[in-house]
Amino acid sequence: MPQPEPEGTHVNADRPVRGNRILIVDDGDSVRDIIRIFLEMKGFEVCGEAADGVEGIEKAGTTKPDLVILDLAMPRMNGVEAAAVLSRTMPGLPIVLLTIYENFLGNSLALTGVTAVVSKTDGMDKLVACVNSLLRPPQTMAAPGA
Repeated sequence: MPQPEPEGTHVNADRPVRGNRILIVDDGDSVRDIIRIFLEMKGFEVCGEAADGVEGIEKAGTTKPDLVILDLAMPRMNGVEAAAVLSRTMPGLPIVLLTIYENFLGNSLALTGVTAVVSKTDGMDKLVACVNSLLRPPQTMAAPGA
């Protein structure tokens, strides 16, 4: 007799089900605070925060996030450089690049491991929607009596 799936483990054929732990990497304290508040209001867990790419890579190694939000322009190591390292060390980890320079970035970001780019000018709702689409794939409905 097949065992029932544990709650929350519905599988979408296109994407695996992920957790909800997010690492925020941005050099602005107030920006990190705002992102954290919006994400937590939608039920996501912020497992860590970092102020630059170097610290972000270190925190990702210790916190094992399900997704990373990276600012583009940061001291020591920018978001694109950090994304390249993270995609090599944590393959499959969704990485969202958050920037005010979205219009200047080309399609080459896919080579760096960046999964999505969101403009800071689009607001937090668009960022949350992007995170939601990456971490919470559409639920499949079980057939009645299955």
